Amino acid sequence: MKKASFQPMPCPVARALEHIGDGWSLLVLRDAFYGLRRFDEFQRSLGIATNTLTRRLTDLVTAGLLERRPYQSNPPRFEYLLTEAGRDLRPVILTLMAWGAKHAEGSKKVYLADELTGEPVELALMDANTGKRITVDEHRLRISPDADALTHWRAETGQAYRQGNTLVSPFPTQASSED
Repeated sequence: MKKASFQPMPCPVARALEHIGDGWSLLVLRDAFYGLRRFDEFQRSLGIATNTLTRRLTDLVTAGLLERRPYQSNPPRFEYLLTEAGRDLRPVILTLMAWGAKHAEGSKKVYLADELTGEPVELALMDANTGKRITVDEHRLRISPDADALTHWRAETGQAYRQGNTLVSPFPTQASSED
């Protein structure tokens, strides 16, 4: 079964998903961050069917997130290493891990810790330019005037407001009363 393509969508989230793929691909990337490199290591870790794993590895190589390198010639064997683009997903994987530890029952057995103290750390999204923590109160999504019509509709339907020629989309801070 062929997966849906998000490539035509100009949304950065959709475009990222086009590269990352599905849940299996994220788990392969997670394992690559653990340091797993070989097909049999990924298969043992994930318990995934060989054809599915082959497809996910091929997709991740094609997307530029993993690099395939030979480590044995007879029979040919390969290892899969994170590329720079793959390594740039580290904060995403860590954020998913932190969210899972907080909201998914039974998933607090792995956590990010300070290397010197061994104490768990609390992840925070920061502006690299200012060092300020990203907050709901002080940061908004901005949609440029030349964004596509669907992005404008999405923002306007989500109660965006105009600031000059730019749409500003608020982050919801609580569940809607209509839920």
